[in-house]
Amino acid sequence: MSVRALQGNRRWLALGGCLLWLAFTLFPLYWVAITSFKTPLAVVGGPTYLPFVDFEPTLTAWNELLSGERGAFYNTFIASLIVSLSAAVLATFIGAMAAYALVRFTFRFRLLSALIFVVVAFGGFLLGRNVMGFGQGISLIYSFIAALALAVISSRFRLPGPELGNNDIVFWFVSQRMFPPIVAAFALYLMYTEVGKLGFKLVDSYIGLTFAYIAFSLPIVVWLMRDFFEALPIEVEEAAMVDNVPTWRIFFGIVLPMSKPGLIATFMITLAFVWNEFLFALFLTSSKWQTLPILVAGQNSQRGDEWWSISAAALVAIIPMMVMAGILSRLMRSGLLLGAIK
Repeated sequence: MSVRALQGNRRWLALGGCLLWLAFTLFPLYWVAITSFKTPLAVVGGPTYLPFVDFEPTLTAWNELLSGERGAFYNTFIASLIVSLSAAVLATFIGAMAAYALVRFTFRFRLLSALIFVVVAFGGFLLGRNVMGFGQGISLIYSFIAALALAVISSRFRLPGPELGNNDIVFWFVSQRMFPPIVAAFALYLMYTEVGKLGFKLVDSYIGLTFAYIAFSLPIVVWLMRDFFEALPIEVEEAAMVDNVPTWRIFFGIVLPMSKPGLIATFMITLAFVWNEFLFALFLTSSKWQTLPILVAGQNSQRGDEWWSISAAALVAIIPMMVMAGILSRLMRSGLLLGAIK
């Protein structure tokens, strides 16, 4: 029910509650903003709320940040922008294709095929590493290829055991987000290090960090886009099939334009996850491709946390997401409402 539909005191109470909630949500942003313009003495001397009334604002924290005294600000900002946009776009695109396939096509495979993949992957790695004397990187690559090939081949036979379907695949995607991130970050660092010994640098590189964020984001993209695609009318696609339109043209020419609000909403959620992600950037970067969360966390000294510098860096990290959300707000609202209705 809209506030405009209420009458009398109920309308004023609802309006007052909305204003209180607005003040509650905006006050942290206001506090960060004014803290970035305070001197160290103004920060440690007690709470002050109004510039030019409680304290005299200064640009010291901003000058230190933008001049590079607090870290390579421009390089970090550009790295965050490039990696976040690339990972969000690719994850949304790949995840949308996977979600559409899970909605419109039926997949059946045996649990035994998945077990074959796990056993061959781990067993092949140990065999290559400890028996054949291969390096860890070579053993990892060979065992993965062999496990994938055997799993695909075995799925074509009528194997014993339970049969899994689309819902099980979706659950498997979502379950990837249930693992503690530190486990995945540490494992990725070890794998990237071994691959780097083969001549393919992935640690502190654009490709390595982007691939990690794509894998990190795909489960949530598949989960969200699956609901969006299920809400679309299938009659339009069936009419195109009657006219012998190829499946790929149906997807790119009909399905994606119809699901634009959902794609925008999913893209923004993915972008927010990647933009604010800290742990993977901490493990997988060292200098060149460090992101803004690392810069914000590094705004301290031997005297402790310097909140004026942290606030300035935090505002730099917040503003681009607010601008992007404002530009795409209408499509985001439509997409989120579509998902909520589904």
